[in-house]
Amino acid sequence: MSSSPTLPLATGTRRDARKLQTRQQLMQAALDLVGQGRGFTSLSLREVTREIGVVPASFYRHFKDMDELGLALVEEGGVTLRRLLREARRSGFPPKDMLHNSVLVYKRYLEQNRLVFGFIVGERSGGSPVIRKAIRREEERFVHEMAHDMRELGTVPGLSGQTIELICSLVVSTMLNAATDILDLPAGHRQSEQELVDHFVLQLRLIFLGARLWREPK
Repeated sequence: MSSSPTLPLATGTRRDARKLQTRQQLMQAALDLVGQGRGFTSLSLREVTREIGVVPASFYRHFKDMDELGLALVEEGGVTLRRLLREARRSGFPPKDMLHNSVLVYKRYLEQNRLVFGFIVGERSGGSPVIRKAIRREEERFVHEMAHDMRELGTVPGLSGQTIELICSLVVSTMLNAATDILDLPAGHRQSEQELVDHFVLQLRLIFLGARLWREPK
């Protein structure tokens, strides 16, 4: 039997792989430029394409404009982090250990994805309104997923869904506010690292302590 019918599929697969590779290279090029101190909104697609040696026209095969590239960066960072933290929450650790474990997961992810989170932190309070809105949507997804897990795990029994959502929004805000401190940690400085982790965990414990003492208004 002839194997020729498989050739178009193989060719298409290679083409798709190259397209995906170019898309990732464009995203990485934008992050590299931001990592050099550039604001994302100041970047042009010509600069980004020049970084990877492709013509500007090829940009439009992957993104409509720079905002769409930024949206892809926000989504890529958020999806992976939400999955990792969800796994940490469902790990079966006691609540005290689960908080510490979640902080370590978060810190490790930020360190391994420094450019992505540097971009997200920078764009969260400035830059493109489109990207700011996307970051707020990611924060809302974090809050909703965390609230869902807290209800399932019975972390704060007796509280309404609205109150649990409020607690989770405080946790997410604390996490995002800590991101800059984590990214600014001096390399190899164990004492500063431990102090930051301990302080971060304490902040989260105080939130949950307040939640356990909270009484729903009549």
